[in-house]
Amino acid sequence: MKQPALLAVFLMTPRGGQAFRPRKVALFFAWCTLLFGLTWATPSTADTPPSPSPPAFELVVSTEDKSIRLWLEQHLALQRYANLSDLDDTELSRLLLDADVQARDLLATLGFFNPKISWTQTPSDGPAVARRVHLSVVTGPVARIAQVQWQWQGDIAQNEQASAQKQEIVQGWTLLEGEHFTQADWTSAKTQALRQLLAQRYPWGRLVDSQALVDATSNQVRLSLSFDSGPSVLLGPVQITGSEHYGSEQVQRLARLPLGALYSQSAFLEAQQRLVTSGFYDSVFVSLDSEGSPQAAPVKIELKEAPRQKWVLGVGMRSDSGARLTAEHTHHQVPGLGWRSVSKLALDKQLQSAGLDLLAPPDSSLWRWNTSLKLEQEKLTSFLVNSQRWRAGRTQLGERIDRSYFAQYDTAEVKLDGLGGQQESISGNYAWTWRKFDSLPFPNQGLGLGVEVGAGFTLGQQNVPYVRWLSKGLFLQPLSDHAGRLSLRAELGGVVSKNTNELPSTQLFLAGGDHSVRGYAPGSIGIEQANGLVLAGRYLATGSLEWQRPITVNQQRSEWESAVFVDAGSVSNASNQLKARLGMGVGARWRSPVGPVRIDLAYGQSVRKLRLHMNVGFTF
Repeated sequence: MKQPALLAVFLMTPRGGQAFRPRKVALFFAWCTLLFGLTWATPSTADTPPSPSPPAFELVVSTEDKSIRLWLEQHLALQRYANLSDLDDTELSRLLLDADVQARDLLATLGFFNPKISWTQTPSDGPAVARRVHLSVVTGPVARIAQVQWQWQGDIAQNEQASAQKQEIVQGWTLLEGEHFTQADWTSAKTQALRQLLAQRYPWGRLVDSQALVDATSNQVRLSLSFDSGPSVLLGPVQITGSEHYGSEQVQRLARLPLGALYSQSAFLEAQQRLVTSGFYDSVFVSLDSEGSPQAAPVKIELKEAPRQKWVLGVGMRSDSGARLTAEHTHHQVPGLGWRSVSKLALDKQLQSAGLDLLAPPDSSLWRWNTSLKLEQEKLTSFLVNSQRWRAGRTQLGERIDRSYFAQYDTAEVKLDGLGGQQESISGNYAWTWRKFDSLPFPNQGLGLGVEVGAGFTLGQQNVPYVRWLSKGLFLQPLSDHAGRLSLRAELGGVVSKNTNELPSTQLFLAGGDHSVRGYAPGSIGIEQANGLVLAGRYLATGSLEWQRPITVNQQRSEWESAVFVDAGSVSNASNQLKARLGMGVGARWRSPVGPVRIDLAYGQSVRKLRLHMNVGFTF
C-alpha cells in the first residue's frame, strides 16, 4: 500500500529578507495531494511486477516405441494449451476427452486399431509447471493387409494390348498381403498406382474409388481400388507457339512426337528436355490438349526462344592456377550458314585457350554435322605445351546416350629450356557416352559410362600408325538419408604404337588435378625423367572412392555436404609398370544456384604436401 511521504522543504531567505516557514510548505503540498490525487511513495516490495504463472501442465508420453512417442508429441492438439496459466481442472478434463479421441485416430493412421490408452494427472514436484499429464500407450498388434481387390473400368479393362501395363501396376503395388498397414503407405501406394496408369496410353485416367475396410477385432485390413483409365489416346498434330526465328521444322525434329503415336508421358518429358538442352529456347512447355479427340489429341508446344546472340563473361578462381577470366559468345544462326557457333576464350596463369565450335541444325534422327578448332598454351610442371586440335564429324546428343564420330588433326609443340619439338597426327575417332542418373546437376544415384576409340598415324618423318582408347565410369550409390552416398570413379586409357616419340603429347596421358588425383598438380603424374621432368605416357589408370554425407542444421538437411575421399592414379609406358600415387583428404560440397561446388583439401602421399582443389559443375 502506498504511503504519503512527508516532504520537508527548507528555503533560503528571499530578497525581502523574510524566510518561508517549513510548516506552511508541508501543508501546501498536502493540499495538492488531496486536490489532484498526487502521491509520493517510498519504494516497497509490493511495487515489483508479479512473477509469471507456471504453465498449466506438462505432457509426458510413455510408450515402448520412441518413434510413436515423438509422433504423438508432435501431432496431439493438446500441446497447444499447455502454456495457458488459467486452465482449471474442469477445462483440462474436457480437453483430455478430445485428446483421447485424437490419440486413437493418430495411432490408427500407423495401423494400431486396438491400443490401450490411459491418462493420469499428478501434481508438479516443483515450480516449473502446475501439474503433469501422463499419457500411457500400449499399441497392441499392428494391422496387416488381408486382401487387395482391383477393379478396372474404361479401355484398359478390355484392351489386350494394355494388359502388360495393367499387370505392371498390380506388380508394382507396395502394400502386399501380410504387410503392415499405415495411412501414409496407403496414400503413397494409391498415388504411385495412378501415376503408372497416367504414364502411358491413358493421360485422362482417374482413381474412381478406394476403400480400406478395417476389422479391428482381427487386426486385418481389406483394400479395394477402382480405376477408370478412360480412352486410349493417340497423338494428333503438333501446335507450336513462340517459334519465330528458328523455324517450326526444327521444333518438330527435336520434339520427335509423331502423328498417331501412342501417348507416353516419358516421351513428352524427353521432348521437352531435348528442346531445352538444344540451346535455342529459354523455356519449353509440352502438353496434351485435354479437349481434343482421343484418336488424335493435339500436342501443344509453347516456346520462348533464346536470343540469337549471347555474350557470357566470367571471372573465377582455380585452385591450381589462380584467377581465371572467361568469355563466351554464342550465335544461334550464323548468317549465310544457318549453323550455331560458340566461341570461347579462357585465360589464367597456367592455361590459355581459344576455341570455336560450329554445329549444324539436327536432322530427323537428331544427328548434326559439327566442326571445331581449339588452340591451347599450357604450362605444365617444368615445360610449356602449345597445341592445336581440328575436328570435323557428326554428333548425336540424347537424354542418356551421346554418340559422335569425327576426323581429328592434332599438333603439339613442347618448349623446354628454349628448345622445342613439334609432333603431328591425324586420326578417325568414335565416342560413346551413356548416363543414367536420378537428377542433374545434383545426382544422388546412378551410373555413367564413356568410351572413346581412335586410330590414326603420325605426320612426322615417319608415318607411325597408332590406336588410342580411353574409358571412364562414375557410380553413385546412396546409403541412407543421413549416411549420404558413395561415389566411385575410374578412368583407364592406353595408346598402342611401335613408337610414340612422333605422337603429339596431347594424344598421350598425364594425371593429377581436380578431376584426376587430388593432392597433385595437374599433369604432375607421368613419366619421370632423370632431370626431374614429367612427360606424358602411354597408359593411364586413375580411380577415386568418396563418401559424401549431408550436413544437417537444427535437424534439417542443409545445402552443404561433407566428403572424405581417397584417390589413386598412375601413368606409365608399360601396363605392367603402373604404380599408384595416392591422394587423400576431406572436402565440402555446396548445392549452389550455378551447380555443384566442390572444395577439397588433399594430401599427396608421394609429394607429402597439402593441396587445395576447387571446381564448379557436374560433368560426365
